[in-house]
Amino acid sequence: MHSIDVVLAMLLAVAASGYLVRLLPFSLPLPLVQIALGAVISGVFDRGHELEPELFFLLFLPPLLFLDGWRIPKQGLFRDKGVILELALGLVVFTVVGAGLLIHWMIPAMPMAVAFALAAVISPTDPVALSSISAKVPIPKRLMHILEGESLLNDASGLVCFQFAIAAVMTGAFSLASASATFLWVALAGVACGVLATFALSRAQGWIWRHFGEEPGSAILVNLLTPFAAYLAAEAIQASGILAAVAAGITMSYVELSGNAPGALRVQRGAVWDTVQFTLNGIVFVLLGEQLPGILDGAVHSVREAGHVNPWWLVAYVLAINATLALLRLAWVWISLRWSLFTAHRRGEQRASPPWRIVVATSLAGVRGAITLAGVLTIPLLLPDGTPFPVRQLTIFLAAAVILVSLLVGSLVLPRLLKGLEFPEESSEQQQEDLARTASAKAALEAVEQLRRQGVVNEADADYYNRAAERVSQLYQRKVGDGDAAETDPEQAKAYEQVLRKMRGAGLSAERNELFKLARRGQISDELSRRLVRNLDLIESRQR
Repeated sequence: MHSIDVVLAMLLAVAASGYLVRLLPFSLPLPLVQIALGAVISGVFDRGHELEPELFFLLFLPPLLFLDGWRIPKQGLFRDKGVILELALGLVVFTVVGAGLLIHWMIPAMPMAVAFALAAVISPTDPVALSSISAKVPIPKRLMHILEGESLLNDASGLVCFQFAIAAVMTGAFSLASASATFLWVALAGVACGVLATFALSRAQGWIWRHFGEEPGSAILVNLLTPFAAYLAAEAIQASGILAAVAAGITMSYVELSGNAPGALRVQRGAVWDTVQFTLNGIVFVLLGEQLPGILDGAVHSVREAGHVNPWWLVAYVLAINATLALLRLAWVWISLRWSLFTAHRRGEQRASPPWRIVVATSLAGVRGAITLAGVLTIPLLLPDGTPFPVRQLTIFLAAAVILVSLLVGSLVLPRLLKGLEFPEESSEQQQEDLARTASAKAALEAVEQLRRQGVVNEADADYYNRAAERVSQLYQRKVGDGDAAETDPEQAKAYEQVLRKMRGAGLSAERNELFKLARRGQISDELSRRLVRNLDLIESRQR
């Protein structure tokens, strides 16, 4: 019962955090509020609640990574793929090597492999933690897309490096050649598992819908289980479950563009996934706050074993690691920018260098969050010979402290750094939206006219079809109704409303199909398509 009480208390804390962050007289990121509530729970129950590492990894990471891959704007991801890959892959390796060497030099009691594991797990940035800060900070949209793409891919690269480092600690050996070959296998096979799992489940679900009808509850549950299926399938063949979950999410975004799912299902599914994301991220941060007292005690003990009697050395470690991460990121961003400008100049292109504040903001926007915490908590408790994992509590504490400091720096420095900075208008987005609205309205008008022609074959209903088509057409032409008089005869009114509902349904369906078609062709972004389709789904649900 004690465990159930703790879980219920954590869920209540997550729910309360959403209100507390709005009630506070000063701006504070949501994750910090959740960490504070977790610390309160720890004090009430007098101990932290620790999950098994493998169970924690399985419960939290697959759905979070799947949702990140599903919802990230693909057009921006492929447009800036060069910059994103430089940050998501090159910067991760640069951070692992640079920060890992510093940590081992600074804390000799921490073995080299453990230092690299810590550097790897703190290298990924977190999109949810960044969003909690960027909601009140005017970050340019294209920069946000780059940061989101980076956070999606560096989750996978950072956690894969972390797993290699942990394996080196457990086995006591590391081979670069073997690790490179293994990395290729776990990456390619993991991506393949994610793609195949999503396609297989989607096709199976579509077949069931066609033969037995739709059941929204079952469909949503299958969608929730998809990341776990991809993750477990990849782990079963010794591939990367992390990459499988990411690939499954990206594949799901393309499956969604087929438009096969009913509008009502998309509305319900979106609400369920929003709740799942908020809950899982919240529980991770509440769990961090709940374990902080125990983590701090273990870290103090590890510091004393390292030869430093004064526990204030922990503060020095944390500040040094955060400063190193910021400087490494700033150096990489600056070098990457100079190289991009140089190659553009070689091609004869003229590119303006961004303001220095944007460059610094890109460096400080590397906020760590749930992925770092979820990863570090999976460190094994024991080595294969039964001895405790070296400096485990200190490693977890340093990762947790990096999360806290990055959130504080981001929420305090970024708003001041970007205040008053003028950003250029995103003209292409407005052009895409205009194209989408015009094309979908034309498609709806054609569908309504086609349905009217089919309906006037029956002379008894010809008047209803003509008037309903005229009214729905005016809705698309002027976006307002014409205020037709209501039918006086109840039977006639019922027949007219049925025809009108059919006309509106045909128009909405044609609009959606056109939006999906534009997104598949790349004429509009999947992000814009998803937003406009959601509006149509809500209109359809309201009419029903």
